[in-house]
Amino acid sequence: MATVTFDKATRIYPGSTKPAVDALEIDIADGEFLVLVGPSGCGKSTSLRMLAGLEDVNGGAIRIGDRDVTHLPPKDRDIAMVFQNYALYPHMSVADNMGFALKIAGVNKAEIRQKVEEAAKILDLTEYLDRKPKALSGGQRQRVAMGRAIVREPQVFLMDEPLSNLDAKLRVSTRTQIASLQRRLGITTVYVTHDQVEALTMGDRVAVLKDGLLQQVDTPRNMYDKPANLFVAGFIGSPAMNLVEVPIADGGVKFGNSVVPVERDALSAATDKTVTVGVRPEHFDVTTDSDTGLAVTVNVVEELGSDAFVYGTAQVGSETKDLVVRVGGRDVPEKGSTLHVVPRGGETHVFSTSTGARLSD
Repeated sequence: MATVTFDKATRIYPGSTKPAVDALEIDIADGEFLVLVGPSGCGKSTSLRMLAGLEDVNGGAIRIGDRDVTHLPPKDRDIAMVFQNYALYPHMSVADNMGFALKIAGVNKAEIRQKVEEAAKILDLTEYLDRKPKALSGGQRQRVAMGRAIVREPQVFLMDEPLSNLDAKLRVSTRTQIASLQRRLGITTVYVTHDQVEALTMGDRVAVLKDGLLQQVDTPRNMYDKPANLFVAGFIGSPAMNLVEVPIADGGVKFGNSVVPVERDALSAATDKTVTVGVRPEHFDVTTDSDTGLAVTVNVVEELGSDAFVYGTAQVGSETKDLVVRVGGRDVPEKGSTLHVVPRGGETHVFSTSTGARLSD
């Protein structure tokens, strides 16, 4: 087992002046499950490949435990990687695929068989050991790729969007299996995904990247409750946080017909005449008072049984804004109707309109 350290690690691709990963600094604890998340092209897979030794590091360093592995070849790093496409050998059986790395390393056949059978038992693959990959479903192939990583008993697991080829239902069950498996094995894991729901449900901590720059690294709960900037606020959460630019008023911010109280420190730190206020869909209260509430015209309603999401538009100042409001499953408004909502006090997020930085505690 080992810690992993990105120490100002930078990757600049040949022919480019802008770094794909720019001075990345993250300390990953021994046994931690860290998820790298962000939109396409943000540098998350490049960061993982730098750790794997598949990409050169142009600046800074990467350490696994006490060893500086910045310029070591992949085979000397004691890592195991699970790829998006599983990368299984089609002509080999499941057992041979899982034990191949040990065979190359010169481990004797009896020990390989024992380790493969142990991993197969953990992953529910025992009855498939003699099959070829083509005879397996996507979820089973994914577990074979996991098994191949497990038998090596590496210091670090690296996973590059391993669930992206699975259907929605299987993704949900498999991410639970991976998270519980990692807890049981206690192996330090770095996991890349573009799916922020996957990131929040699996990681001990989540690191959000944008344009090669680390935006925030924190526990899923802290990241949801206190996003560091407008990008993280809009990226983390499903549906996304509502972000509305509003004028500063006495004692708070002017939100439609009502003044919503926010922390005085947040407003005194603002350098603009407006701030951007973030409100999660579940933090709106529906009101019957049309004088204080913000009028939202209902365009679409997503009914989920226990609750529903109302997608609507509202006039905020001189702008028409799209808003998402969560309502109870038994109180679903009609499409085309008007809903009056007020942001719940103490549940708003205040950001600088010009810099995007968080102003509220």
